[in-house]
Amino acid sequence: MGRPKALLPFQGETFLDGLIDKLSRHCDPVIVVLGHRPEEVRGGVRSAAQFVINADYARGMLTSLQCGLRAVPPDCARVVFTLVDHPNPNAATLAAIIQAPDAPVVIPRFAGRKGHPVRLSREVAGQLLDLPPDAKPTDVLYRHLAATRFLDLDDPGVVDDIDDPQAYEELLERAGSL
Repeated sequence: MGRPKALLPFQGETFLDGLIDKLSRHCDPVIVVLGHRPEEVRGGVRSAAQFVINADYARGMLTSLQCGLRAVPPDCARVVFTLVDHPNPNAATLAAIIQAPDAPVVIPRFAGRKGHPVRLSREVAGQLLDLPPDAKPTDVLYRHLAATRFLDLDDPGVVDDIDDPQAYEELLERAGSL
């Protein structure tokens, strides 16, 4: 993208500020894992959250997930996580994910496609923490596939994945932000 995705403007705020705001209505604490250019990203965020730095971010997404999971208070029974390049889940979607009946994993879907945010039980979070850094989160998630709760929602925001300028432009057009 040429700049940190976390700081891309969207609907009057940055991707990261929007996600912090949406998640903080349901989650406490909201933990943000910073990797590449952490000072720049932290300096561009207005919202209150707990920030942790993943010095090993170049090793892959699992190290960031593990960094965030290590910061979760021990009394949290469930964890909700998302990626910053999935900036557009709606409020009803977040509520549905958080309020879904107990399951080891809760994953939203739109038109049959899996998306974010994802909710994990404390047990699954612990199994992810036990993975070596070269593993993939799916190594754990597939173990729980039979008990995973998929929520079929009318929210294309769960599958928005803003990885390039074209996807960003399309997001802005759909949201009426251009």
